Amino acid sequence: MLTIANGVELADWEIDIAQIRAQGAGGQNVNKVASAVHLRFDILNSSLPVFYKERLMALSDQRISNEAVIVIKAQSYRTLEQNKEDALHRLKTLIQGAVKQEKARRPTRPKKSAKRRRVDNKTRRGKTKALRGKVTP
Repeated sequence: MLTIANGVELADWEIDIAQIRAQGAGGQNVNKVASAVHLRFDILNSSLPVFYKERLMALSDQRISNEAVIVIKAQSYRTLEQNKEDALHRLKTLIQGAVKQEKARRPTRPKKSAKRRRVDNKTRRGKTKALRGKVTP
């Protein structure tokens, strides 16, 4: 059971975890041990609320296939258990990140006093530079 938020949980049957061999260098044991994990989660056939499904489908994430299946490959750790935990944690953060609503940005403008100060500084600086010309005898 994976808890996403209050009242939103994923059952174990919804998450398909398969063992695979990890890529890359690993010494003598690399070709014998399947310690990496492929996690597959079908969005449309899950028990997630409709709002969650819509937000996940709207994401443009390379881990979400055209068939609405999230595929996460975890191979950072040397043990299968740690890779399973890592994959489940990444699935949880992906789902929570899709549902999280960002605060709307309101564009701001500089105040009149700030504009006035800026122009005053520019004119003062210009007058200083104007005094740096050639001196005529």
